Parts: sequence; structure tokens; C-alpha cells
Amino acid sequence: MADDKKLSDKVEKIAKEIEGLSVLEVADLSSHLEEKFGVSAMPVAAAGAAPAAAGEPAEEKTSFTVVLSSSGDNKLGVIKAIREIDPNLGLMEAKKVAESAPQDILKDVKKEQADEAKKKLEAAGAKVELK
Repeated sequence: MADDKKLSDKVEKIAKEIEGLSVLEVADLSSHLEEKFGVSAMPVAAAGAAPAAAGEPAEEKTSFTVVLSSSGDNKLGVIKAIREIDPNLGLMEAKKVAESAPQDILKDVKKEQADEAKKKLEAAGAKVELK
């Protein structure tokens, strides 16, 4: 937030409440707001970014995000794969991630790590995208 922009007391209180939420709770809140009000959490700058000109070579991507599109029929296998990829997640957290697809599994990782995670998830029966 910009320092020169003063928030109302009501908005300030809501912001403090959101700061106290876990990552999964923030993800649930974001999904709820998107469904309820039809808004997207996508930054405005990214939404309006111009594509590269035809004569310019495209920059090679160096970091990727692994997105779980669907957990498929074998949720248990997908939950295990998620926990292998991110051992910091507990069983319930990994279950919630698997059930709330589409969901980012890894953000800003190198190509090799993203491919490895994708292979593990797809072997478990999940549908995965690299962005």
C-alpha cells in the first residue's frame, strides 16, 4: 500500500484481519471474492501487458509456476505427490490443495524443478500446467 493513501478505519480493520489469515484461508477468501463479485486477483499491470513485437525475440522464461488443474480420480495419490513436492504441507493442507484445483503448487521455480513436480503429479493422475 502507498503511504500517501489513507484507508478508512473499516478498510484498515479488514486489512488487519486478512493479514492474520493463513495462506490457505487467503486462497479461500480470494476464490470466494472472485465467485461472489466476479473480480480477479490478477494485477492490473499484468492484465494490460503488451505482447512482444513481431521482430523482437521473446525472452526465454527462467522461472515457472506449477499449477494443479485437476486432481483426477486418484486424489490420494495426488495428495501424496503434493506432500513429496512440498514436505512442509500437512496432510489436511495437501488435501485441501488437491480438492481446490486449480491451485498453484510451486511458484517461481526453475524449469527442471517444475518438470520434476509436473511428472510426479501427472504420474499420480493429476492434470498439471506450467506457466
